Amino acid sequence: MFQIDKTIVSEEILDNDFVCNLNACKGACCVDGEYGAPLEENETGILVDIFQKVRPYLRKEGVDAILEQGAFVKGEDGEWETPLVNKSECAYVVFDEKGITKCGIEAAYLDGAIDWKKPVSCHLYPVRTREYSEFTAVNYHRWEICDPACALGEELNVPIYKFVKEALIRKFGEAWYKELEEVAAENAKS
Repeated sequence: MFQIDKTIVSEEILDNDFVCNLNACKGACCVDGEYGAPLEENETGILVDIFQKVRPYLRKEGVDAILEQGAFVKGEDGEWETPLVNKSECAYVVFDEKGITKCGIEAAYLDGAIDWKKPVSCHLYPVRTREYSEFTAVNYHRWEICDPACALGEELNVPIYKFVKEALIRKFGEAWYKELEEVAAENAKS
């Protein structure tokens, strides 16, 4: 672990490789599990505000889940998360012709319908953050469904922190990421 500003960062994001391999996993992280995608407090209002613009990009099942449960829900742990369809996939998930999951929010963003890409937790994955009163923890979330991503990352020699560069900058800023790169360079020397 090391500290950058008010973050405590796991060296695992420097030492492990990762590149999503959607052909292998089909986006299982969006459909497996018992919880929706973690949301930051400010993202809950964004989801409400963009729903009508995102709605045309979603499946009927997703729209129905959002209309029934709300644009966001409070999880069992007391944290905000996206609602689920059938206690499985994220309500904002859509499937392409190959059965690979895509984010309906991101599809709307890429079309220019909205100016918000998707929840930062989704953008950061496999990095997970947790806010504490004095600092933010930045950790690698291991999940066996991502084994193909780990293998592809290793094959391509792409460390996690490089794979999620855009998301880390979105979350913590350019200066923070530059410092992370400096720590990674020092680690590589030793």
